[in-house]
Amino acid sequence: MTWADLLAEARDDWSLWALGALAVATLLVRGLKPEERPRLRTFWVLFGLHLVLALVAAGLRDEGGQSYVEVQLAARIFGAVVLIGVLANLLFRVVAPRLGLRPPLILADVAGAGAIIVVVFVLASKAGFNLGGLIATSAVLTAVIGLSLQDTLGNVMGGLAIQSDDSLVVGDWVRIGDTTGRIVQIRWRYTAIETRNRETLIVPNGMMVKERVTVLGRCSGRPAPLRRWVWFNVDFRVSPDEVVRVVEQGLREQVVPRVAASPQPDCVVMDLGDSYARYAVRYWLTDLAVDDPTDGQIRTRVYLALQRAGISLALPSAARLVSESADREAERARVDHEDRLAALREIDLFAHLPEEDLELLARGLRHTPFGRDETLTRQGSEAHWLYLIRRGLVSVRVAGEGGLEREVARLGSGTFFGEMSLMTGAPRSATVVALEHVDCYRLDQHVFQRLLAQRPALTEQTGRLLAARQVELDATRQGLDAEARQRAIDRTSKDLVNRIRSFFHLDN
Repeated sequence: MTWADLLAEARDDWSLWALGALAVATLLVRGLKPEERPRLRTFWVLFGLHLVLALVAAGLRDEGGQSYVEVQLAARIFGAVVLIGVLANLLFRVVAPRLGLRPPLILADVAGAGAIIVVVFVLASKAGFNLGGLIATSAVLTAVIGLSLQDTLGNVMGGLAIQSDDSLVVGDWVRIGDTTGRIVQIRWRYTAIETRNRETLIVPNGMMVKERVTVLGRCSGRPAPLRRWVWFNVDFRVSPDEVVRVVEQGLREQVVPRVAASPQPDCVVMDLGDSYARYAVRYWLTDLAVDDPTDGQIRTRVYLALQRAGISLALPSAARLVSESADREAERARVDHEDRLAALREIDLFAHLPEEDLELLARGLRHTPFGRDETLTRQGSEAHWLYLIRRGLVSVRVAGEGGLEREVARLGSGTFFGEMSLMTGAPRSATVVALEHVDCYRLDQHVFQRLLAQRPALTEQTGRLLAARQVELDATRQGLDAEARQRAIDRTSKDLVNRIRSFFHLDN
C-alpha cells in the first residue's frame, strides 16, 4: 500500500469532501448553533469508521477481487452518510433559521434518510450489486418487514404530519387524557411531554395524531393566557351581590403574580345549594407551569377579602350540627374583646382615654387580616379609617419623582397608621404593603364620631396628640429646640382641631 493508493481511495470514497464538510460545519456550529455539537460528534465518529474502511480498501487495492469491492462500497456508503447528513443539518438547522425559515426538524431527518437511500442504491449499482432484483425477488421478506414496522412507520408519518402542519410545536402545553405537560421534543417515533411533577411522558406519534389533544393557552394559533377556575361556598344568608363585590374588589385592587391584568378576574354565582351558594373565581393564568401555586394565592386572597368584609365561608352541613357550648362562645368573645382593648391601650393616641371610651371603640373595631404582598392602603387614596397592627410587619412606601416607590419605614405589632385620614379626611400620604401575614384592627370614622359626639372635649386632646406626633418627626429632621417644638405644637394643634371639628361636623 502506497501514498498514491491512499490518495486514490480518499478521492474515490469522498473522504476529502466529507472532511471538508465536517470542518466547515464545526466552525459554523461553534459560532451559530452550539447546541448542535453533540450531533456533529456523531458524524465525526462515522467519519472515523469511513477512514478505517478506506485504509482497508487501500490495502486491498492491488489485489482487487470481491473483498476489495465490498470494503470500498462500505467506505463510500459511510462517506456518503457523513457528507449528506452534515449538509442536511447545515441546511435545515443552521442556514434556514438564519433566513427566518422554521422547517420541521423531522423534515431534515427524512430528507437526509431519503437522499442516503438513493445514494446507496446508486453506489451499489455501480459496484455491480443488483439491489432492485433482490427486492423484487424478496416479496415475502418485504411483506414481513412491512408488517413488523407498521407501528414504527405509523409513528414516523405521524411525527412528520405533526411538524409539517405546526399543529403542535415544542413548548406547547397540552392535555392528553388525564395528563398535562409541556412538549419538549418531537422525534421520529415519539413526542416527549414533561409534566409539572418533573416526569417525562413518551407518547408515540401515531397516538398523538389519533387521540384528542388539547393545546392549552393557544387561541386562533396565538399564545394566550389560560382561564382557571377557583371554587368556594358562602352561606346563603349573605347576598350574592355583596360576595361578588367583595371578592372582585379584593382581587382587582391587588396585583397577583402570574395573573393577567386583562381580562380582569371575576366572580360568578354558579349554583344555589340547600344552605349555601357556590361561587367561582375565573382568572387568566399567564405562566402555565405554575398553576396550582397561583390557584392557592387566589384562594388566599378570596379568604382574606371575605374575612375583612365579615363574611365566612360556608360550613358543611354536618359541621353546622355540632355547635359550641354557650360557655365556650362566651370565653372566645371575652378573649377577643380583651385583645381589642389591649390593642387600643398600646398606642398613645388612645391610651389616655377612660375605660368606658375604650370599651366603645373596642366594640367598633373590625378585624381585617391581610396576606403577604397585599396592599393595606395606597398613597393618595381616600380611606377614612385607621389601622392598628396586632401581629405582623408592613412596609411604608412613598412614591417620588416618576412614580418610583421607596421604603421609608417598617411598622410591626403595637403600631398604627392612617390617623390623619381618620381624624381629618386627608388622603393617604403613603402606600402600606404587608411583608407577611398581618392581623389588623380597623377603626372607622363613624365609630370615632360616636365617641366625639359624647365627649366633644376629646377634640382638643386628640388634636394636640396628633400635633405632637407630627411635629416630633419634623423637629428631628430640622433640629428644633424644646421651645421651638412647643410653639410648633401649639400652632399645629390649633389647625388640626379646626380640621377635626370640620370633618366630624362638630360645629353644627
